[in-house]
Amino acid sequence: MENNDLFEEAKKYGFIQDQQVWLKPFMNYPARQVGDVKESEDDSLVYFAKRFEMFQDKVNNLLERIATSENKGSFLMKVLHMKEQVGNYDALGDFEKIYHQLTKAEEEINETIKQNREKNLSIKVELVRQAEAHSESIEWKEATEMLKELRSTWIKTGPIEKELTDEIEERFRAAIDKFFERKKNYFEDKKRMLNRTYERYRELIQKSIALQNSEDWEETTAKLKQLQQQWKEVGGNLPRKTTTNLWSEFRRAHNHFFDRLKQKINNEKAESKEKYYEQNFERKKELASEAERLLQQNSLGDAVRRAKELQAEWKKVGPVHPSVSDMIWERFIKGCDKVFEMSSLEHYIRKRQQAAGEVPSEEDGLQARISALKDFIKSDKSELEVLESNLGKLSDSPGSDSFRSMLQGKIRNFNRKINTKKELIEMFKGQLSAISK
Repeated sequence: MENNDLFEEAKKYGFIQDQQVWLKPFMNYPARQVGDVKESEDDSLVYFAKRFEMFQDKVNNLLERIATSENKGSFLMKVLHMKEQVGNYDALGDFEKIYHQLTKAEEEINETIKQNREKNLSIKVELVRQAEAHSESIEWKEATEMLKELRSTWIKTGPIEKELTDEIEERFRAAIDKFFERKKNYFEDKKRMLNRTYERYRELIQKSIALQNSEDWEETTAKLKQLQQQWKEVGGNLPRKTTTNLWSEFRRAHNHFFDRLKQKINNEKAESKEKYYEQNFERKKELASEAERLLQQNSLGDAVRRAKELQAEWKKVGPVHPSVSDMIWERFIKGCDKVFEMSSLEHYIRKRQQAAGEVPSEEDGLQARISALKDFIKSDKSELEVLESNLGKLSDSPGSDSFRSMLQGKIRNFNRKINTKKELIEMFKGQLSAISK
């Protein structure tokens, strides 16, 4: 607005008196001083008219924001604050018009708030209904998720009329609390019940362990069978892993006793064979001990020759008791394996050294042997994987039994040879460590 227009507008709503600028009375507001004359009366009137324009712009901006906002209720306090400024803002202009504009905006906002609160009340009443419906549920997981969703929706839902707030919130909170209290009590009861079941199983296990080394064979057999029946009658619903662990411990004690009983019976049946078994066992222990000492007491060539002789002698010795057969065989063949593995390794190293045309230092020689053994292990493991893969592909038909046994034997041999090579690596590493010191 041009200054002339502003001057005319200012004269409509204000006047000069005693070098003071005054706003004329309007509505219920009395005339009041808004400022002093600084330069000239006309300039002062124009200045305060411009201030009114600024105020009007603020009002217009606020009304535009309200019109385009989805959350009109958030502007109520701004409107009320601006209405308060109508009575004390130092400017000259049509404050009555602004007052009515702001009053209309206030009324529209209040109506919107009222409608929103009615809508919010409807939503919260439905949330209360659903919460109360789920408060009695025993579908603990599903109901928990549903009540969490209801609580999230409740938080996002706006306010309702103040006189209804406490009652509706208390109903909702009571329904939520009721469910979670029931859930807590249920799982506490369940835990107590599981604890009782668990303790009953532990009691039966301890009784079994106390009997597992008994030599009162007939009476203990009857007691253990009675404990097995009691185990079946415990019931309960412990976690699967816990039940499995408890059963394994219980069964281990029973197996221990019945294995001993079976061994006793077998011993009695095989008493006539025991001396024969023991003689063979003593001879095989001698052969195993000698095989284990071959590398310590002989040159490599002599050790290889003697290992072959020991294997021939082993075949001539009769069987030993099955309980020690695998053990003594593993000792013997492991000792022989170490000799043959060392022989193969040295042959390989000699060929490499001849090809290289140089004699390495002691340390380099040890490093070369360690490296070679690691390569041999990789090769063995590759073949082992093929064997294990073939074993896994075999059908369960009886016709595959002989081939399966053959594969299993080869797998055992490869595992043993890999372990032997690892022991040789550790031996060479020890020698390296001794050199470095």
